Amino acid sequence: MKSWCKNLLAAGLSLAMLSACSSSDVEDEPVSELTAIQATVFPEVSWSASVGDGVGDYYSRLAPAVRYGKIFAADRYGEVTAFDEATGERVWTKDFSEEFRDNALAKNKGARIAAGVTAARNKVFLGGESGLLAALNAEDGQVLWHVIAGGELLSAPTVADDVVVVSTSSGSLEAFNVDTGAKLWVYEMQLPNLTLRGTGSAAYEAGGFFIGTADGKVAVVIKNNGQAAWEHAIYNPTGGNEFTRMADVDMTPLILGDNLYAVSYNGNLVSMELRTGRVVWTRKYSSFNELASAGLSLFVVDDHSRIYSVDKRNGLELWSNSELANRTLTSPAVYKDYLVVGDFEGYLHFIDRSTGTIVGRVQVDSSGLYSQPLVVDDKIYVQGRSGKLAVVTLP
Repeated sequence: MKSWCKNLLAAGLSLAMLSACSSSDVEDEPVSELTAIQATVFPEVSWSASVGDGVGDYYSRLAPAVRYGKIFAADRYGEVTAFDEATGERVWTKDFSEEFRDNALAKNKGARIAAGVTAARNKVFLGGESGLLAALNAEDGQVLWHVIAGGELLSAPTVADDVVVVSTSSGSLEAFNVDTGAKLWVYEMQLPNLTLRGTGSAAYEAGGFFIGTADGKVAVVIKNNGQAAWEHAIYNPTGGNEFTRMADVDMTPLILGDNLYAVSYNGNLVSMELRTGRVVWTRKYSSFNELASAGLSLFVVDDHSRIYSVDKRNGLELWSNSELANRTLTSPAVYKDYLVVGDFEGYLHFIDRSTGTIVGRVQVDSSGLYSQPLVVDDKIYVQGRSGKLAVVTLP
């Protein structure tokens, strides 16, 4: 049985359903209205373009990638586009639905791209709910190879040297040769009866892929053979029903030096030793978002869109901000002295990362922002549900 909780969060449906997905039994919490702020920074949209029809109200983590002098982006329905990073001009466009209509997508209702975009090894990697994983030439968009994985692909592929891995909704981490698409190995993970819709991407470090699992664990899988070096729980599910026992680690473990940091839904934020998986400290937070870090701080957006700064050395809370509660915030990203998050009305908020004070905002796409902002150099790249791709800068 698959969970629909994050699907409803992404679609912005009823607060009753939000409560059903909550880790507590409190009454429904209202969506915070935006209030006036004492702005000290004034972000602006410096460039924008349209990429197909976006993702609509569907659950998605599709986000742009910037590499090789290009901006790569895709929509749910199959349009993949490369823009010149310097000029913003469209370089090439590929239509997945047309390209694979007679073979890999013959029995599917369109491309349903949900995994990507990853740019590496002069290629662009994308996948979708049909299990289709494809590698395109970054220069001209030509399809180099494609395969069908063993389940839906809902998070970005991870590339390490000559291997690309994808996490599937059926509970497997699958590895393919980056140049040919030949399958190399499959690592199976246990799926509980009820899970959040979505998977986290793997992180790669020192010959291993670090991946969160649907049953509240972090595992490291050796790149050369697909065997687990270690697997440790960051939260042991408890409770009297399937909802309260949900403990998905649906984010990419954050590796900083000799430690990694991970957070689970309904569970914990932890620091672990990279080499052994030993838990250094643990704190009670519930999230399915990516973590961000700057200086001594970890930044967490929890499952009710409350924002926290936590000392990465010991897990002690430095500040919290609930002014944007239940606004379906994106994962956070660090930009200069600020933390940036997007919301369901398409606002990008700038937060002083030392105090937690909101100091600026700009509306990018009224259809809503849904994926973690991408920070490259002095630019922030965001993608809206309508398909709007934008660059936000501080003048």
